[in-house]
Amino acid sequence: MRVARETAAGGSEATLTPRRRVRAPSGRLVLMASAVAAAAVATIPLVYLLVRVVQADGHEIVDALWSGRIATLMVNTVGLVIAVSTACLVLGVAIAWVLVRTDLRGRRTWLVVTSLALAVPSYVAAFGWIATTEVRGFWGAFIVLTLCNVPLVTLPTIASLRLANSASEDVARTLGRTRWQAFMETTWPQIRPAALAGVLLVALYVLSDFGSVALMRYQAFTWAIQVAYESLFDRTLAAVMSVVLAAMGIALVVAERRLRGVRARFGSAVAARSAPVPVPLGRWRWVAHGGLALVALLSLGVPLGALAKYLVLTTETSTTVQPGELLADALSTVGLAAAGAAVALALALPIGILAARFRSRLARVTESASYLGLALPGIVVGLSLVFFSLNVAPMLYQSIWMLAFAYGVLFLPKAVGAVRSSIGQVEPGLEDAARTMGLSPARVWTRVTARIAWPGIGAGVLLVALTAMKELPATLLLRPTGTETLATSLWRLTSGTAYAAAAPYALVLIAVAAVPALLLTREVAGGRRQPEETL
Repeated sequence: MRVARETAAGGSEATLTPRRRVRAPSGRLVLMASAVAAAAVATIPLVYLLVRVVQADGHEIVDALWSGRIATLMVNTVGLVIAVSTACLVLGVAIAWVLVRTDLRGRRTWLVVTSLALAVPSYVAAFGWIATTEVRGFWGAFIVLTLCNVPLVTLPTIASLRLANSASEDVARTLGRTRWQAFMETTWPQIRPAALAGVLLVALYVLSDFGSVALMRYQAFTWAIQVAYESLFDRTLAAVMSVVLAAMGIALVVAERRLRGVRARFGSAVAARSAPVPVPLGRWRWVAHGGLALVALLSLGVPLGALAKYLVLTTETSTTVQPGELLADALSTVGLAAAGAAVALALALPIGILAARFRSRLARVTESASYLGLALPGIVVGLSLVFFSLNVAPMLYQSIWMLAFAYGVLFLPKAVGAVRSSIGQVEPGLEDAARTMGLSPARVWTRVTARIAWPGIGAGVLLVALTAMKELPATLLLRPTGTETLATSLWRLTSGTAYAAAAPYALVLIAVAAVPALLLTREVAGGRRQPEETL
């Protein structure tokens, strides 16, 4: 295992040398084998696509690849990914800095309010904007996807800021650097892995999102793939476009790794215990309050207002919605999401640990493979697992276990990113010190590494559960007969234009998803109540 050896004089990163504790190769081999197995599971959808493409006629593949349609879809999709990712990075880091490093009052409340956007499905948010505004096309999709995904950058950045060593920033200030220069030179390198991991999740989500782009009438890859599968019945064209989409997802993972830097600095968990002096905002505090209120209004107020309008102005729901059915769907949603989060955690732990502690080609390949699921539309992942269950494990076909497995594959990147960034924040010297005290590798993990990294890992698990609650295409394909979730019932009612009857399901879905969102903010904030000065 390679770690950064700090020099005694400056404490800066020097050479990378193997750790002595890897003398016995068994633990390392088990970790590598587990990571390879988990990555192989994540590649099942891609294998399905390749099988479909290989079985297709060569002329059809060439025609699909060289058509002007593919080029248009690629330009549209790449443009949307870049715009949303950039906006989420700027907004997410700015919100995190205000909530952690300033003296703004009510920071805990603002953390909760700004994070609740995660509980709103993008298709529900898009419906709210369509019902209340004239925004459509690129700008409609850009606004909706940005507002729904900003917390994916804000939350890991907050967690990383709280662990970052602020002493180096104070030293930079004493050397004449401005606050901006000191932040970029000392703090940004420490929080960059977490922030860029969040941006990667945003970019992959935008690549795979179907609901909002379809409602906004924006022609992206996911919209075209859904049309090819369901309307044109051209699975070859859909498979070719899905392979192109997967290639774009891999390119995003590679770009994120290069931007993250191969020598990311580890923040000292011990030094981070000394809270930095809050930056006084003065009269700028009203600007901060106003900006946070505007983000909350646009991300929560618009969709909730549209749903409330349907509930208040119509009486259809009183005769259509049955409370018992609504409760059953809510319980099914929670149970399936929890099972999917457990699967994702089991797959993510070996991949994330390997990526955080070993800088090898195998670590890079397994981490890249784990991100494939999120780069593909849910319908493609669903169809691939239908194919897999029928041909490999027929006893799992249309079972809750296969659906939970699908959630684990789809949202594995969220768990991998959380595990990698959280383990990477743990100072390797703490593990070495524990080993010198005679602790076994397992005890070092449970008593040192896991305890420090758990807030970030737990946040990733909650994020997986939160996202699984809102997932629709794969759920429609893989759910057992007679099983409904809030998302599938919402889809069934809205597809029949019963918008008033669908409104209670949408509101309950947001309320149920708000629970892991609130727990997520608690994990990020440190898991226990703290004084307002430290958030």
